[in-house]
Amino acid sequence: VQLVESGGGLVQAGGSLRLSCAASGDVFNIIAMGWYRQTPGNQRELVATINNGGSTNYADSVKGRFTISRDDAKNIVHLQMNSLKPEDTSRYFCNVHKGPWGHYWGQGTLVTVSS
Repeated sequence: VQLVESGGGLVQAGGSLRLSCAASGDVFNIIAMGWYRQTPGNQRELVATINNGGSTNYADSVKGRFTISRDDAKNIVHLQMNSLKPEDTSRYFCNVHKGPWGHYWGQGTLVTVSS
């Protein structure tokens, strides 16, 4: 599975950005798609996920501000980020979960929120 992310950039606090991730290749058996971001400790923390049934899951820190959506026909997942805060600054990674066939990651896209 190849993942191509787009939409990162620099924005002022309170602004918005929309991230997109297009999956190609062996896109069969995808269970869920989502976004993670890198913590200062170099871990990846969940931001939002969406499964095949359309159920979503959000980190508490982004609830009410971020919205994840998915275009199944095109295997694209979007993350609409509103009311951005400086603490949202991070590298955001697209993730595809294929159950027993594993997880796949994009290269990441940088989001910088200035105060």
